[in-house]
Amino acid sequence: MSRRLLVLCNPTAAGGRAAGRLPEVEAELRHLGVDFETVQTLDAGHVRRLAAEAGSDGATVAAVGGDGLLRTVASSLRGTEGRLAVIPAGRGNDFARVLGIPSDPSAAARIAVRGVDRTIDMAEINGVPFLGIASVGIDSDTNRFANESKFRGNFVYLYGALRALASWKPANFSVTVDDERHDLRGYSVVVANSQVYGGGMYIAPHAELDDGALDVVSITEVSRAHLLLKLQKVFRGTHTGESFVTSLRGTAVSVDADRPFRVYADGDPIADLPATITVTPACLRVVMPR
Repeated sequence: MSRRLLVLCNPTAAGGRAAGRLPEVEAELRHLGVDFETVQTLDAGHVRRLAAEAGSDGATVAAVGGDGLLRTVASSLRGTEGRLAVIPAGRGNDFARVLGIPSDPSAAARIAVRGVDRTIDMAEINGVPFLGIASVGIDSDTNRFANESKFRGNFVYLYGALRALASWKPANFSVTVDDERHDLRGYSVVVANSQVYGGGMYIAPHAELDDGALDVVSITEVSRAHLLLKLQKVFRGTHTGESFVTSLRGTAVSVDADRPFRVYADGDPIADLPATITVTPACLRVVMPR
């Protein structure tokens, strides 16, 4: 393999799951005869510095961790000849799910070496890059509860959603998509570069990583009982036909609300309202299965 391979591992991801999977990744890379370097990351600044250096060298960076680590690596690799390879080891692993990367660390390592390139878009919220989905409203509470929870696995987000729903009061949102304003009252506004969030919820099933656009999905006012009844549809992406779901598409989105909210993207809090989200087309190279 002519291209340099850097393995970055967040040892604290998913309660240490990433560190636990690292030996399998390294064993598979040695089996494939790959010359690689492994670094266990210290903090976001450390990740950005290493990824930027790798990108300037045109290296492949295999990120062993969750969507938060992927976002940090990708923000430094975008616009370079470097490539992002995904070794899923977080709680949600939604970006890996969209790319078709298996959860088995050895299989994911083989894709990092033998996979094919795909050039995708990235989005920004108030200037901060993200890969997948930014959301606000009840999703703000859901993510906060999920991140504070001691639970592991995909169901932590369902737990967070149910806990958030119990105390939710509808909010008024102002959403402007490509200069067209929409006022709505309800639960949440989702701005999606990708299809999936929350450990497997296909909230924006028509979103594509390489279409140069953002999909905006809003959940408007409806009874809690009815929302709970329809919740399972989100895991199949069949909820978009419901009367309380609105779908829009554009390249620039602004969101505000009648009370303060934190905006979460790729599972982490990264901005406060008001927020402006834009998309940068074809700026990141990722490795995916053949």
